[in-house]
Amino acid sequence: MPAAAIARARYAPSAIALHWGMALLIVAVYGCMLASDNFPRGSEPRTLLRGLHYSLGLLVLPLACLRLALVARQPRTAIVPVPAVWQERLAHWMKVALYALMLAMPLLGWLSLAAKGTAVAFFGLPLPSPLPPAPNFAHLIKEVHEAGATVGYGLVGAHTAAALVHHHVLRDNTLRRMLPGRA
Repeated sequence: MPAAAIARARYAPSAIALHWGMALLIVAVYGCMLASDNFPRGSEPRTLLRGLHYSLGLLVLPLACLRLALVARQPRTAIVPVPAVWQERLAHWMKVALYALMLAMPLLGWLSLAAKGTAVAFFGLPLPSPLPPAPNFAHLIKEVHEAGATVGYGLVGAHTAAALVHHHVLRDNTLRRMLPGRA
């Protein structure tokens, strides 16, 4: 295949870097929260990990918006061979669900802390509270945020599994289009 055709069959380097950077960021967000549970309430490591979870989680929001802007501007890359229509529809809805999660989770986390009356800082920069304290509402938002996190495990797992099935079973270029480095 000529180099020009290979280049068109891959995502732009900016999209690839943002995809993998956000994948690592989201793993770090989950990791901070899970690791914080290993420390007693009020301890310095727990407080540090929770604060890092909040900051990294909030960072997901503008990066997800940037990704959506890139998706809107850059042409879609071709999958070769062309998948079945049902696979394309399923992939579309998976992307919608992943983007919805990347947009909703940071907002729900911020709203939950605000309703709880907890000040939120973004890497040390205090953020304004989008809500007045409302403890009962805070509990509800926290429950939705935690349910979203559980859904996120499933979505990320399904996304990863689908990429591997496309690569190893269907043997199309779905995964190779998003891999860093040369084609």
